[in-house]
Amino acid sequence: QVQLVESGGGLVQAGGSLSLSCAASRSINSPNSMAWYRQAPGKQRELVAAKTSGGITNYADSVKGRFTISRDNSKNTVYLLMNSLKPEDTAVYFCNAREHRSNRNYWGQGTQVTVSS
Repeated sequence: QVQLVESGGGLVQAGGSLSLSCAASRSINSPNSMAWYRQAPGKQRELVAAKTSGGITNYADSVKGRFTISRDNSKNTVYLLMNSLKPEDTAVYFCNAREHRSNRNYWGQGTQVTVSS
């Protein structure tokens, strides 16, 4: 079992920046993906950004050019740098890790990001 622990959420004004971190309790079996999802009140959870163990990244159209996902595999950690934040970015952000061969999914507990206008 893998535990994911997120940190870095909070309240920020529109146009500001926040950085999220997610540390896994152990290394994820490769090949794998680590990703950030978000869920706003009354909406479905959606993919924000993902990065595979091979280095391939994927972003939601709504965050392209503003958010950057990165990984430090030596620390089993994934980061999300969020710039030019908008009120519509307000959501609970969840870290996800997926092992490709077994298709096992692991989720963090979520961290609140609130962007005020």
